[in-house]
Amino acid sequence: MSRLSVLLARETALAWGRGGGPLVAVGFYAGVATLLPLAVGSEPERLAAVAPGAAWVALALAALLSLDRLFERDFEDGALDLLTLSAVPLELVCAVKCLAQWLATGLPLALAAPLAAIALGAEPRLAPLVLACAALGGLAFSFTGGIGAALSLGARRGGLLTAVIVLPLFVPPVIFGGGALAAFAGGLPWSAGFALLGAYAAAAAALGPLAMAAACRNALS
Repeated sequence: MSRLSVLLARETALAWGRGGGPLVAVGFYAGVATLLPLAVGSEPERLAAVAPGAAWVALALAALLSLDRLFERDFEDGALDLLTLSAVPLELVCAVKCLAQWLATGLPLALAAPLAAIALGAEPRLAPLVLACAALGGLAFSFTGGIGAALSLGARRGGLLTAVIVLPLFVPPVIFGGGALAAFAGGLPWSAGFALLGAYAAAAAALGPLAMAAACRNALS
């Protein structure tokens, strides 16, 4: 088994068990979807109008739950020092960490997103696009969230600092994904918003590990 396979297996196991793994994030997501009708009213027309956007906001907030421990545990026990000195470049280590984070939390949230949107009143025909947008958005959340997690290493109240850093970076995926869903629901061209969401996710996956590695080296120096 290659070094990357071993590293991915390790990081996935840690992400799955860190703070409850996907159960906490999916539970939070379900809680938001349950509370929303109590806040905006139970009228089907009103819920259907806000369902795609509300599902996206809940997805972004749920993605924040496990970001604070993405690097912190390895930083505290010295494993991050060993990973920095290993034969695998630190940038690639950071990319694998974010990919494992997405597999453990982002992908389960993406699978839950169509169910939540339909439960809130969205049309069932939106389900495939909701799933695709949520999967791409979750990938963007993992890689941009990793930047905040790396920048907050060693700081007091690192979870709060991570949220402050990454929430502005979460805005473009929410806009692009929500816009694509709204356009599709209204019978308008939606491919541009979906393409922009994919481009943002690809840019985050390409550039995010560089920023994470630099932040980790700075925290260890």
